[in-house]
Amino acid sequence: MAEAFGWGALGAAALLAGALIAYLLSPTEQVIAVVMALGTGLLIGSISFELVDDALEHQAVVWVAAMVLVGSLVFTAGDWLIARRGGGERKDAAGAQADGSPLAIVLGSVLDGIPESFVLGLTVLQGGVSVSLLAGVALSNLPEGMSSSSGLKAAGWPRGRVLGMWAAVVLVSALAAAAGYALLDPASGRTGALVQAFAGGALLAMLADTLLPEAYAVEGVLTGPLVVVGFAVSLALSAA
Repeated sequence: MAEAFGWGALGAAALLAGALIAYLLSPTEQVIAVVMALGTGLLIGSISFELVDDALEHQAVVWVAAMVLVGSLVFTAGDWLIARRGGGERKDAAGAQADGSPLAIVLGSVLDGIPESFVLGLTVLQGGVSVSLLAGVALSNLPEGMSSSSGLKAAGWPRGRVLGMWAAVVLVSALAAAAGYALLDPASGRTGALVQAFAGGALLAMLADTLLPEAYAVEGVLTGPLVVVGFAVSLALSAA
């Protein structure tokens, strides 16, 4: 369990790194969008090759498809509720968070991080952390930390407050990874398969609702090739 906690913290620590980059280096929106697109491709590959593919080895297609849909609906419902409470612009790099609720921003970031961290813990349970999934998590968290923190900086948030917020998200993500390790019966491939499918659906919804729109708003048609590059890298890491 401690190993899963550590990997979950490491993947989420990219949020802190992104926040420091935002406050110290002031990255452009183009740089943030490129990393977002690459991270999206990596995570799509991990969902395909690590989660859904493995789930199909233990469960019928109909059950895997159903749990993917349920996972996406649960994430969407949570994202909708958080958006109504002021956390909908949590990734905006221009400072739209100024009109939102700090608590909603934190809860939204936690919602984004829990599915991926939970799955990281699950991969440790299955014999070792997935390198491609870890890379995808880090490359999706880094631009999230950069973009959200750039916006919070523009909205007047002090650096210490922002770093404290991300530290809390890192802790929750690490606990989610530990939960992914502890709550599943290692002898029950069927249970693990359903959880993998559920988490895969939640991750796909997160990418479609949060990362891709922000990346496309800046990079336009170049977003597609960048996502494919990330996907290809994920394929290479999964085959290694």
